Amino acid sequence: MNERRKMPYRSTALQAKVSQQQIDRLQTELRHCKRDLLLAIAERDQYRGRLAAMESSKFWQIRTRWLQIRQKLGGKESLDWTPELPPIEQIEAEIAQEFPKIQRETPYDRWRIANTPRAADLERMVQMAEILPAKPTISVLMPVYNPPEAYLRSAIESVLAQAYSYWELCIADDASTDANVRSIIKEYAAIDSRIKIAFRPENGHISACSNSALELATGEYIALLDHDDLLSPDALFEIALLLNRHPEADMIYSDEDKIDEQGNFSTPYFKPDWSPDSFLSRMYTCHLGAYRRSIVQDIGGFRIGYEGSQDYDLVLRLTEKTQQVFHIPKILYHWRIHPQSTAQTAAAKPYAYDASDRALAEALERRGEPGKLLPIDRSPGNYIVRYDIKKQGLVSVIIPTKDKAALLDRCLTSIYEKTTYPNYEIILIDNNSVELETSELIQKWRTKFDRFQCRRLEIPFNYARINNLAVQQSSGEYLLFLNNDVEVITPDWMTAMVEQAQRRSIGAVGALLLYPDNTIQHAGVVLGICAYSGHSHKHFPAEASGYLNSIIGITNYSAVTGACLMCKRSDFEAIGGFDENLAVSFNDIDLCLKLMAQGLHHVYLPHVKLYHYESQSRGQDNTSEKRDRFLREANYMMQRWEKWMQRDPHYNPNLTIHRQDYSIREC
Repeated sequence: MNERRKMPYRSTALQAKVSQQQIDRLQTELRHCKRDLLLAIAERDQYRGRLAAMESSKFWQIRTRWLQIRQKLGGKESLDWTPELPPIEQIEAEIAQEFPKIQRETPYDRWRIANTPRAADLERMVQMAEILPAKPTISVLMPVYNPPEAYLRSAIESVLAQAYSYWELCIADDASTDANVRSIIKEYAAIDSRIKIAFRPENGHISACSNSALELATGEYIALLDHDDLLSPDALFEIALLLNRHPEADMIYSDEDKIDEQGNFSTPYFKPDWSPDSFLSRMYTCHLGAYRRSIVQDIGGFRIGYEGSQDYDLVLRLTEKTQQVFHIPKILYHWRIHPQSTAQTAAAKPYAYDASDRALAEALERRGEPGKLLPIDRSPGNYIVRYDIKKQGLVSVIIPTKDKAALLDRCLTSIYEKTTYPNYEIILIDNNSVELETSELIQKWRTKFDRFQCRRLEIPFNYARINNLAVQQSSGEYLLFLNNDVEVITPDWMTAMVEQAQRRSIGAVGALLLYPDNTIQHAGVVLGICAYSGHSHKHFPAEASGYLNSIIGITNYSAVTGACLMCKRSDFEAIGGFDENLAVSFNDIDLCLKLMAQGLHHVYLPHVKLYHYESQSRGQDNTSEKRDRFLREANYMMQRWEKWMQRDPHYNPNLTIHRQDYSIREC
């Protein structure tokens, strides 16, 4: 419905009869009803028989009355009646009764209506495909073993329905015992010459069967499709479109959702761009995956003995040969939910998790980064990787402070009493403290801990400059920037951070910071949300799993907070340290982005836990001067890092930018 036009009433008599409040109320009711009508139309194939009933509903009566009002508002005659409107609750109840499925509308339902390609969109894709400069053949591999007939037909037909026509479907049947399966496969092969088939003489399980399908492939790229799942009709077109933009791509993956036995779509998985350490914690790329065939063949295809996690093993080995990994942030794959599917329950294929254990452990050895895998409780297939420390290098713990002696003492005591890592020093930077208790506390720690030093710095507060000067006073191979308002919880916190910081690929290492009430203050930084940036899962319970297990698993982020941040000294010095133009805000994010620009990755570690008594030392930005300074620094960041601030590569663009809870972006 169009927004109400603002126009003067024609007479005082008309104004008396139709109040602005009545018109606004009517419009509000119509907006609610129109939403339900649009959903009903979108599902017209299922509800076509109910449209006639809808025309006799209260909604249609209100619509008719509204048209009468608009006609009279635009005419010359006066309006001498006031419509009697039923309560909005009554209207919604009637619509819900006539359209029961709409009553269960979810944010993802609304997202699908707004984002699923329409028939006209698909027709345009068909036309565009013919004018693409490159038209790579995509070989869709489908290993088959005794699928239900309806699911197998739907899977094959989802390939036939592709807007991009330069494909071949390579079906390998793994000696199905259901004779009907062979007949169906032959039936479709006779329909379309692009369907290639192979019938294995004996059952060899999914890895062997997938290799049989791979042997049929001639395309430059392969895409994987399970025999009971569905491709969206634009799936192969989107892959071809990306390959025209990025012909260097060796691996492509998309977002996905699930489809149940009644054909309902749910549980969207909106993924980040390539995040290699997140991938070591869980197989998140999954469906739809497309890979350069030559590399897949070079690494030996699918390995026997890794059934159930053969895709995970494949990608682990493939990404050791290339870093040209691209992500399409669109739902291009529908994973079928049924009793035998791992989409339904992890118990469906328990052997898959044993295979993923072995695949991941071998990957660590191949990469020269040995360690141990800690399975995450209640989350099969999710892991914490604990790396062997090759050398226990010196860690310089750098803590800026100003007064608040009790707060500082709690921080220092927790480090001293709980830390199990043996080789660290503490460098305290006293920035203009004036309280006697502070000087007494500093003297106490000088006496108590022989690797403690304090430097007095009498300059206006500038977090970036304070830390840069502190680094010059330090000797550590690793720098650990720490707020004075944190308290260590986990004794091996520093050990776990060194495990990651020692790795060549890692820039900044961050921690799980909790408020005193055991809710999350920080679990990684997301750029571009809440105006500028926000903390992942802020205020979630500490024991929450997070969006697709990103709280409980090691996860890549574009930045981590400087309240607890470790990096290598060599990396810090190579990028020039903190930017002193950012005196208070964003200096930690800027540091992370400079490291990321050098090709380094940042990790959040869920097993490194500290309490954070946020801003109890410096205070809040609650004055006009502080707000102006914040805006200057924010604008500086937006201009310097516009690309990443507008589109965080580790955060899916289909997720909200208004909150920190990973909910679906409003349509």
